[in-house]
Amino acid sequence: MRTTPEQAGGGRNRDALVAKSRAIMAEGSKSFAAASWLFDRTTRERVWLLYAWCRRCDDIADAQDMGGALGDQADAGKRLTSIKLLTGRAFDRLPTADVAFDAFGQVARETPITPAMADDVIAGFTLDSEDWRPRSEKDLLQYCYHVAGAVGVMMGVVMGVASDDEETLDRACDLGFAFQLSNIARDIEEDDAAGRCYLPMEWLAEADIPPGQHMKPMYRAELVELAARLVALAQQHETAAKLGAQKLPFRSRWAILSAAAIYGAIGREVRQLGPAAWDHRVFISGRTKLRHVAAAFFEALVNSPRSPDAMPRWSRRDFAKPNADPLAETPDPS
Repeated sequence: MRTTPEQAGGGRNRDALVAKSRAIMAEGSKSFAAASWLFDRTTRERVWLLYAWCRRCDDIADAQDMGGALGDQADAGKRLTSIKLLTGRAFDRLPTADVAFDAFGQVARETPITPAMADDVIAGFTLDSEDWRPRSEKDLLQYCYHVAGAVGVMMGVVMGVASDDEETLDRACDLGFAFQLSNIARDIEEDDAAGRCYLPMEWLAEADIPPGQHMKPMYRAELVELAARLVALAQQHETAAKLGAQKLPFRSRWAILSAAAIYGAIGREVRQLGPAAWDHRVFISGRTKLRHVAAAFFEALVNSPRSPDAMPRWSRRDFAKPNADPLAETPDPS
């Protein structure tokens, strides 16, 4: 019987995969695309390859294109199944007929990325497909772990962190937490328009905001306070993440500190804008990004990060459970 030969990248040319992945990142995340050029060439290419898979999985899960408007959310289970099947083929070094999954197969061949790491990321799409809502702060961080913290762990491995260096991987996960918390604060209005809310139910109850009413004008002052709470959490995780960045090679450290500063600036801008934070989508200008990159250069050079006043309450080790079903561990919010 004739079988499909196993080849990294599904048999595609590596340079072509890198070029396509670079284009995907340039369109999908301008902030991280800018920071990615600070990596050495090999690391930069692997970061692009990994990002292409993350972006494509997100688009398939939400039936969208490059993070645009959500499409028809019917058949979410089928879309998740396709993500799992294509990711499995990529790990098996088989062609997937999708350049982003073939790119993932390539980077998985070159680095110690494991199926368990990928499963943790895919679990985040499972939560969204089940119309899941966080009840508590821990639930919120669980979601952030699956959709961003677990990606941070994979990025850490791509940058050369040993798969058994638990402390540094914890800090890489913290950076993912920080990114996602800032994104949630920025995107509260967009998420509401899509029928989603990542503010914990307990937070809303404490603020006397009825379910589904947080975008109503009469609750804008309370919403500003909740957004500030998200940003404060993000900053705590960002500070913790810098403790891990000090162990990275200089160029990787510079890139990570630049990305942390840029994403952190998004959250801080949301907090500063107050009630006007959701009148338009917050973004950081190119000139401001360059200032953050320049400041990160000197921060990376000195390489003496300050410790947070207190380490974050929740960490990767609270959520990274191989083969666990996150839905089985989270109370049904209905």
